[in-house]
Amino acid sequence: MPELPEVETIKNGLSQYCLDRQIIAVAINFPKLRYPVDPEIAQKIILQTIKHIDRRGKYLLIYLNDYSLIIHLGMSGSLQIVDSDQYQAQRHDHIVIRLSDRQTLFYRDPRRFGYWHITNDDPLKHPCFVSYGVEALSQAFNENHLKTILKTTNRAIKSLIMDNKVVVGIGNIYACESLFKAKIHPLRAGKSLSDQENETLVKSIKTTLLEAIEQGGTTLKDYKNATGKPGYFAQSLQVYGQKDKPCQVCKTPIESTIIGQRNTFYCSQCQPHRGITL
Repeated sequence: MPELPEVETIKNGLSQYCLDRQIIAVAINFPKLRYPVDPEIAQKIILQTIKHIDRRGKYLLIYLNDYSLIIHLGMSGSLQIVDSDQYQAQRHDHIVIRLSDRQTLFYRDPRRFGYWHITNDDPLKHPCFVSYGVEALSQAFNENHLKTILKTTNRAIKSLIMDNKVVVGIGNIYACESLFKAKIHPLRAGKSLSDQENETLVKSIKTTLLEAIEQGGTTLKDYKNATGKPGYFAQSLQVYGQKDKPCQVCKTPIESTIIGQRNTFYCSQCQPHRGITL
C-alpha cells in the first residue's frame, strides 16, 4: 500500500504537470472501486481546472474550481500522467482524465481497493478525516505532542505511531524503519519510553519519511510515481522485509512478529527488550 512518502512523491510529481490544466474529457471505465464512484463525477469535473494538489495522510487532494477530489490509492493504485499520444490503455485503468496541453491523467488499480470521493466543500472537513491527528511531517508532531499521549498508555509503541488519531501518515514500513533507527523495540509500552527516547523517535520518524521522499518512496511490488517510475527507498530498508537476514549494524538476524495484524520487523540486539507490553 502506498504510504506517506509514496503519496507525497505522487503529489509532487502531479503538481509539476497538472496545475492550471483544464479537464477536457473524463472516462469512468470501472466505477465499482472500494466504494462506488459518484455517477455524476464526470459531468461535475469536466471543464474544471486543476488549481492545487495536496496530501492529507495517505490521501491525495486535487482542488478544482468548484470541487475537490479526495483520492485513496488503496493497495495497488497509482495515479500517473503521460503525454496523450503516449498513453496506452490497460485493463485496470479505471478512471482516465484528458487534460489540456495534451496530457492524460489515469488511475490504474488492479486490486480496486482504492476510492475517489468528490466534494464541493472543504475536503479537509470530509468524514474520512474527522478523527485524523497531526501530520507526521508537521511542526505539530513533536516530542511534547507524543509525550502527552505516551505517558499514560501501555499500548505498544508501534501501534501508537501507526494510529491516525495520534499522528497521521506513518505506515507499516516506515514505523518499522523509524523504530529501528531510534533503537526502540516495537513492543515497548508507550509509557516506558524516556523523554530522550521520545525525542529521538520523533526525529527518527521525520528523518525516515524525508529520506524516503527524497528517494521517491518504496517500491516493493506495485507502486509507481506520477510518471510511472518506481521508488528506490527499498534499497535502504534496514529491517522491513529482512527477516533472518543479518542486521546491518550488529549482524544479529532480523526477527519478525505480528503487532496489530501487521508483520513487524526488528533487531532484538539493537532494539532492546525494555518495558515490553503484552
